[in-house]
Amino acid sequence: MYAISLGDDGAELRPLEPWHAEEFLAHLNRGREFITRHIPFGANVTDTESARAVLQSYADKRAADSGFLHGLWLEGKLVGGLLFRVFDAAAGTCEAGCWLEPAGTGRGLVTRGARVLIDWAVEERGMHRVEWHASSANEASIAVARRLGMSREGVLRESYPYRGVRQDTEIWAVLAPEWRATRARAARGGH
Repeated sequence: MYAISLGDDGAELRPLEPWHAEEFLAHLNRGREFITRHIPFGANVTDTESARAVLQSYADKRAADSGFLHGLWLEGKLVGGLLFRVFDAAAGTCEAGCWLEPAGTGRGLVTRGARVLIDWAVEERGMHRVEWHASSANEASIAVARRLGMSREGVLRESYPYRGVRQDTEIWAVLAPEWRATRARAARGGH
């Protein structure tokens, strides 16, 4: 398929597809404890068949124009990814999210990749609203939302039971005019 360079450090954003099942499983196995601290993403992936099933479910969403996955590769190794968990073209609203194994952290991969995907969603697909949902305990994910110029719109208190604890979920979002203004400022060298 295609790979989008995310900089000079060998980082790439690529579609994550069913044929990546073995690589996806190996990646999840390397980072499972870290990845699932705040979200159950990939928790049910225990073998190549279940890895392929998760990837196929997103390939089906992609075909239906309702969501999709992209992997983040660093020097040829899958270290995380980004997704549109929800993609509603008719309503002009989508929800982006991410996951990383420890080897991918601290490099800005999620922020760089999310900028590419949000640009595409807003400029190519006409999305008006891009949301980011994160556990209030997930400081790294909240920091990404801030770096993307999103606004914290609220907290769904104790909305999600995970690992025996009811988690607060923060809702962050950016609207298309805000996104365009932020990107224009960045292009001019501003913040």
